[in-house]
Amino acid sequence: MSGAALGLEIVFVFFLALFLLHRYGDFKKQHRLVIIATLLAWYLCFLIVFILPLDVSTTIYNRCKLAVNSSPAESNGSYVTLAPSKQKCFKPWSYIPDGIMPIFWRVVYWTSQFLTWILLPFMQSYARSGGFSITGKIKTALIENAIYYGTYLLIFGAFLIYVAVNPDFNLQWNQLQTIGIAAANTWGLFLLVLLLGYGLVEIPRSHWNGAKRGYLLMKTYFKAAKLMTEKADAEENLEDIMEEVRKVSESIKYNHPLRKCVDTILKKCPTEYQERMGRNMDDYEDFDERQNSYPSEKSLAKLHKQVIYSVQRHRRTQVQWQILLEQAFYLEDVAKNESSATRQFVHTFHSQEPENKIIQYFYTPTVEWYWECLLRPWFYRVLSVVLATFSVIVVWSECTFFSTNPVLSLFAVFIQLAEKTYNYIYIEMACFLTIFFLSICVYSTVFRIRVFNYYYLASHHQTDAYSLLFSGMLFCRLTPPLCLNFLGLTHMDVTISHAKTQPTAYTSIMGSMRVLSFIADGFYIYYPMLVVILCIATYFSLGTRCLNLLGFQQFMGDSEMTSDLIDEGKELIRREKRKRQRQEEGENRRREWKERYGNRDDSTRSRAVHTDQKESSFSETNANRPLSKYTRSNGRTERDRIELLQDAEPLDFNADSVNDDPLESDSGRYQPGGRYLSMSRSKIFDDV
Repeated sequence: MSGAALGLEIVFVFFLALFLLHRYGDFKKQHRLVIIATLLAWYLCFLIVFILPLDVSTTIYNRCKLAVNSSPAESNGSYVTLAPSKQKCFKPWSYIPDGIMPIFWRVVYWTSQFLTWILLPFMQSYARSGGFSITGKIKTALIENAIYYGTYLLIFGAFLIYVAVNPDFNLQWNQLQTIGIAAANTWGLFLLVLLLGYGLVEIPRSHWNGAKRGYLLMKTYFKAAKLMTEKADAEENLEDIMEEVRKVSESIKYNHPLRKCVDTILKKCPTEYQERMGRNMDDYEDFDERQNSYPSEKSLAKLHKQVIYSVQRHRRTQVQWQILLEQAFYLEDVAKNESSATRQFVHTFHSQEPENKIIQYFYTPTVEWYWECLLRPWFYRVLSVVLATFSVIVVWSECTFFSTNPVLSLFAVFIQLAEKTYNYIYIEMACFLTIFFLSICVYSTVFRIRVFNYYYLASHHQTDAYSLLFSGMLFCRLTPPLCLNFLGLTHMDVTISHAKTQPTAYTSIMGSMRVLSFIADGFYIYYPMLVVILCIATYFSLGTRCLNLLGFQQFMGDSEMTSDLIDEGKELIRREKRKRQRQEEGENRRREWKERYGNRDDSTRSRAVHTDQKESSFSETNANRPLSKYTRSNGRTERDRIELLQDAEPLDFNADSVNDDPLESDSGRYQPGGRYLSMSRSKIFDDV
């Protein structure tokens, strides 16, 4: 079992990252390199979170083993241990052999740092570029990242020059490596505390509000009004971009050197716009450079970039609108079914997606009513209380984890109590729940935040490549300081506990932070206390109120703008509901018509087919009869008819001679004026 736990967690975390990426990304339309890079970044970050509890239990066992094998004289030096006769070590079930964890952490950490600082920023610019070739996209990505990379190189070069000139510093390679790690962790910790302070309050509050039906429905109406505005803006933006594409497509003809670039842009346009532009193209005309001014390749690349962005935004708003409608309809159904006497959940509309038969068998309308109307609100309230308790413990531990005598951090108290009895399962479960809750608070904020249209993670495969890569960057920068913060809360970090014991394998690759004492003893200890201020600000919704004052509409119960948007969203949902009801009524009428008259139509159709077969057989029988004595005269008559048709002159249109009643005209021809004109009053073609 020594390596089985590590192997199982590696496989499980991979499928977890793959599932989440499939929910937000689009494997069919997005580039494979974007999918692979994002999957690798998410996978490494989730792997660190899941493997770290195994590192803690293995480190506790190694400390015990060293304490038992050490003599009392040796214990006074490097390690503080008990006497061998009074202590016995038990090997944990998930023990990882020596030498594996340091190599594992080194590979995972440096790979994630390479992704977040070098590869992913370059791929962001590459994916957002509007170039028409790989070389052009790489060139654009290098130009956009020149300032980004140059800033870091300038800072690092200035630091190296300062170290080389100052004789007081005698830094080696390991110390430079530790300084680089400390700088990256400092940046990550600064962002970590901001996200953690928001998540510690918002996650319990969102689950508590999830038990309020009226609250959820009002918020859904509010989202509908905002999303409709965004949807209309996306459609208008797409129309403007498509108009520019149409003008460019009409100006650049088929034999122009830049026509390939225009064809590439047209392939990214929606199908209906492609068909519309294809009908209006006159590709038979040659281009003339002296008469027309043609756009440059740089302007076409800019237009290509705008087309990709506008099409992605339009598609995302359309999908989100349909999802929001389903959510609003379902919440309205829940509100109606709460007073149901039959205690069976009745849906207004049937689900458009096919339901799983197994789920449909167990999740009956009665079970659904009890869950949605009775059990679910209480479950969310209990879960909210549990999450709020965890949040209070985290805030208290963040403010007191630097105290080692007495130990005030509750997480450190739990781990030390379990360490005395060597209950490794309890240690791993306590560590996993702690770091898992911290990760949920931080990562859920990453999934929730939206920086205008620059960064936005949208579910149901609607996230663009730029946002996916940006999320991978954030995860890789936040996970290392998150793990160090967790080890500090549990006093497993020797830098915090000041104990002369064996460090964990994870902290060993970070190096000794004593190289930069003002960071190890100052920033890492006192900066996390700011989480208290951030939690208070989140509880009173100070950020939401500031955004509302700046003109960004946010959901606030005591705001007049919020009430107006709720009323607008309610009307939009009511309109869409009537529209869908009319569609379903029409489908039901057509279905009833087919069921009622389907057999009659089939019998009528079979009789008609039978009559046609009889007529065809009768005509074939007559055709096979000998017609020798009529052949000559019939042939002459046919020749006369052909001559008459060839010699006939077109008749002039005479409105007075036109018979408006189609039943009185024996034969006629449709004219552009919309009437049937008789070809001859003498009925010369009656035999035709």
